[in-house]
Amino acid sequence: MAQQKGRTLLIQIGDGATPGPEVFSNLCGIKTRSYNLSTTSVDTTIPNCVDPGGPVQRTSEPGISSRAFSGSGAFVSSAVSTAFIEHVNNSEVFNAKVIVPGVGTYTGAWFVTDFEFTGETEGNMEFSASFEAAGVLTFVAES
Repeated sequence: MAQQKGRTLLIQIGDGATPGPEVFSNLCGIKTRSYNLSTTSVDTTIPNCVDPGGPVQRTSEPGISSRAFSGSGAFVSSAVSTAFIEHVNNSEVFNAKVIVPGVGTYTGAWFVTDFEFTGETEGNMEFSASFEAAGVLTFVAES
């Protein structure tokens, strides 16, 4: 497998169109980004009933899955960013896709858990945002 460019790790915001197919567009300006897939561990350890004083083997099973995306970069004014900021201002769930190059696409409901605008006197306005899945995501492997 070839190396993948970090800049192609994308989040696309859905336009909410109904009826008909929803259109997803890149949230532009993101320079630094990450996508986290994690699962909690549920302890299933049972001490040996025949030899309770003997060694105990820890066992576990997967628990709650978590999917999160974060990004930061230049704030670029556009129709997509306007719609995105409206979702942030209203603390609402929206549809989005996270495209992980070389892996696949995760699509579903998301919400923003943390958002910040920053800016220097002589620089452009920047932003950072953290997203969490608001429901079960659909995964389509890259072909």
